[in-house]
Amino acid sequence: MKKIQRVLFTSVALGIVSLGFFIFERLAMTDIFHGEPDLTLEWQIIHISFLPILLFHILAVAAAVYVLRTINR
Repeated sequence: MKKIQRVLFTSVALGIVSLGFFIFERLAMTDIFHGEPDLTLEWQIIHISFLPILLFHILAVAAAVYVLRTINR
C-alpha cells in the first residue's frame, strides 16, 4: 500500500508543477499572440514547460494503470 501512496503523491505533485508551467505557458502564448517585440523569453518558457507537462501525463497514465492493476488483484 505504501508504493501506491508514493506513486499517487508523485503524480499529484507533478500535476501541481505541471499546472504552474501551463499557466506560464499560457501567458507566454498571449504575449506571442499580441506581437511583443522580443519573444525570446516567451519561446524559452514554452520549450521548457513541454517536458514537465509531458512527464505528468505519462506518470498520470502509468499511475492509473498501476492502481487499477493493484486493485483488481
